[in-house]
Amino acid sequence: MRIYIFKFVKTFRSFRMDTTKSRSSFLIFILGTLTALGPFSIDMYLPGFPAIAKDLGVRDTEVGLSLSSYFVGIAAGQILYGPLLDRFGRKRPLYIGLAVYILASIGCMLSHSLNSLVILRFVQAVGSCAATVAAVAMVRDIFPVKDNARVFALLMLVVGASPMLAPTIGGYVSAGIGWHYIFAILGGMGILTLIASIWWLPSSYRPDLTLSLKPLPILKNFWLVLREPQFFTYAFTGAIAFAGLFVYVSGSSHVLMQVYHLTDKQFGWIFAFLSVGLIGANQLNNVALRFYTSQQVVPMALLVQSLSGLALLVLALNGWLSLPVLIVLLFIYLSGIGFTNPNAAALSLAPFERNAGSASAMMGALQMGCGALASLVVSLFHSTSAVPMTATMCASGILALVILLIGRRQIAGPVLAGQASGVLH
Repeated sequence: MRIYIFKFVKTFRSFRMDTTKSRSSFLIFILGTLTALGPFSIDMYLPGFPAIAKDLGVRDTEVGLSLSSYFVGIAAGQILYGPLLDRFGRKRPLYIGLAVYILASIGCMLSHSLNSLVILRFVQAVGSCAATVAAVAMVRDIFPVKDNARVFALLMLVVGASPMLAPTIGGYVSAGIGWHYIFAILGGMGILTLIASIWWLPSSYRPDLTLSLKPLPILKNFWLVLREPQFFTYAFTGAIAFAGLFVYVSGSSHVLMQVYHLTDKQFGWIFAFLSVGLIGANQLNNVALRFYTSQQVVPMALLVQSLSGLALLVLALNGWLSLPVLIVLLFIYLSGIGFTNPNAAALSLAPFERNAGSASAMMGALQMGCGALASLVVSLFHSTSAVPMTATMCASGILALVILLIGRRQIAGPVLAGQASGVLH
């Protein structure tokens, strides 16, 4: 009898463990989908730039302003949602943001001028960033600090579907039925994401009703986050390194389709292939973390990013950058970002519990702000070469590495493996 009881208990425990793992995987998938909404909104309409430019009567580089406005909207929106997520919990602000996103997507679909598209893309971004900030904060709420880098890497596996699928889908939609319908698809994605959030996401955080939404207390709260040495070192490092990805996203359609004369469908397939470097590096990061710490991985990844960016610039300046070489070096560059991003994010958020929403918002705002500035720089050039894109990508990697080497000297005892800063609880 005891043997049967023992076997029953063992089987029950095994079932509970399997159920817990399945539930965690499902939650990571939903959080990844939330995080992917913004990138999907960026990547899907890139192949449609020439069609949008022709339809609206502008240059394709000017269409890039709608991409820059999207980045600005995400940066501004994350600052807005951070305090709201800490004050009212994660779900209510998320629902409002997704509703704004859906309405703005419909507006983009109906746009007939560049100005209206630029403005509505800004509004769409403000709505989508609620999903990003909530997802990042919920990772910090639900999972142990020591597992955050691994979870962020798994989120990137879901997010990685964006650069693999979105440009390819966008290229076929733009060529087949018109670029307007790209935004119809994005609106439909927003509706499905909202339904999934309502039905399956847990209430992971008890609202802190003591937090004030007045400007001065909010600014003080952000300052409390920003003054943490570990946060500002890794948040700025990650944001500037990540700006290289935004430069690539903003400039790749012009470089590949205008300089190298690829079609929108060819661009979609190459963009999808290059995303393998970013996604693969994110997943290899889990293996690397078995042998190295996040602090060790970040500088090595930045070195790879800086050297590949420098090679891109030198070859572009001398006219030696053939299409195959460009693709190989971009693959290596994006792989460096794939290692940098999850580790820098985990190290940035590690000191926080009570302020996790504000910290997540500040980190996201820095990322998008740097990305918006870098992509704007590329959009302002009307060059017929790859030099503006490669120069900005090179500067992104080198500057991030310099900031890391200087900033980490100010960190006393990095918060890892479940530790947290007592001041910010």
